[in-house]
Amino acid sequence: MNRKIILCTVIALLLVLGATAFFMADRIDRARTISTLFTGAEQLKNFPRMYKIFPSTEMAPAPFAKPFPKAARQIGLPESFIYKGKNWNTLEFLGLIDTAALLVLKDGEIIHEQYRATGGEKVQWMSMSVAKSFISALLGIALDEGHIGSIEEPISDYVPELRNSAYDGVRIKDVLQMSSGASWNEDYSDPESDINRFGRIFALGGSMNEFTATLEPDTEPGIFNKYNSTDTQALAMLLSQATGKSVTDYMVEKLYHPMGAESPGYWLTDSEGMEMGFAGLNLTARDYAKLGELYRNGGKFEGQQLVPNEWVRASTTPDGPHLLPGEDNPLSNYPWGYGYQWWVPSDKTNDFAAVGVYNQFIYVSPKNRMTVVMLSANSGYGASPDGATDYEFEAAEFLRTLVEGQN
Repeated sequence: MNRKIILCTVIALLLVLGATAFFMADRIDRARTISTLFTGAEQLKNFPRMYKIFPSTEMAPAPFAKPFPKAARQIGLPESFIYKGKNWNTLEFLGLIDTAALLVLKDGEIIHEQYRATGGEKVQWMSMSVAKSFISALLGIALDEGHIGSIEEPISDYVPELRNSAYDGVRIKDVLQMSSGASWNEDYSDPESDINRFGRIFALGGSMNEFTATLEPDTEPGIFNKYNSTDTQALAMLLSQATGKSVTDYMVEKLYHPMGAESPGYWLTDSEGMEMGFAGLNLTARDYAKLGELYRNGGKFEGQQLVPNEWVRASTTPDGPHLLPGEDNPLSNYPWGYGYQWWVPSDKTNDFAAVGVYNQFIYVSPKNRMTVVMLSANSGYGASPDGATDYEFEAAEFLRTLVEGQN
């Protein structure tokens, strides 16, 4: 055989093998990362690089960034806080849950900002379910612009793929309020739970939209508050189909640039380019804070009404018995109240929060004129079946103590 032919064949084979190895290495890295979640493994190195590991779309910074000014007076943190009779040392607690960023604003000015471990002012952090509150804001804008007629309409009228699924005929409002009635198991410690099956699609490839359409009805819609991440994925499908734009493009146009984002942002996607609407947003602490300030000010940012005021009010106000906060509420599987993809931790304050697993928070206290962003990588989250190492309620109490100390 001609030596040139042999050489070309060898080179071609090496290129194919190299490309295959590169592709497999990419898949292996994704699978390895997903497999460590909720196992007790440290996540401090994973959360700032998720958009580099998985497929993602990029949102460029705003042409005219709007950074928060630093207040003349900077504050310290409360030395401790009490939750259910136990006194927690603040610094020890932040170390326990691997908090990487803590940003505190009062009256729109930064009064405290600290970064630890792999966090940083320019670090885009995987915020998990904090993303849900951004999807809600975008839907409020889409409704105001007429892309959606009413949230009383069935979501399946806008998303044909959801016909003959758990979402067929279900009001958009019930999906917004995590009351769709769809079957769902969000047990992070159970490898066969729905959330972990969903995660495997994310790691190995596949369609999130197709997965969403496989859910079956479990209860009557609108009567029981059952946290279900696929509800938010259905809302992301609705947003994209109603507006005719991707979640990324619509967010850049309607929120990210108008809020004056300072740094690039990223949405993780499935292998078909659909955004992971329920958990895939990666932003800096300062850019997360912009949504909190937007909602604290009734949908206005620097005088511009970006989200309708009525939508903000409805989003942060439980309006049915199944949505009210309370540990003894038989119509909910969680003690916090719920609005349109926003949590209401207590009926004793008007505070509300965007919350993600591993202790991610955008905590908003209108009474105290404050927004707090906390980004963490609590390795114990989901690692115990009884939730003893989640520290979600403890973290919320720390944040409440922090804002109440500044009134």
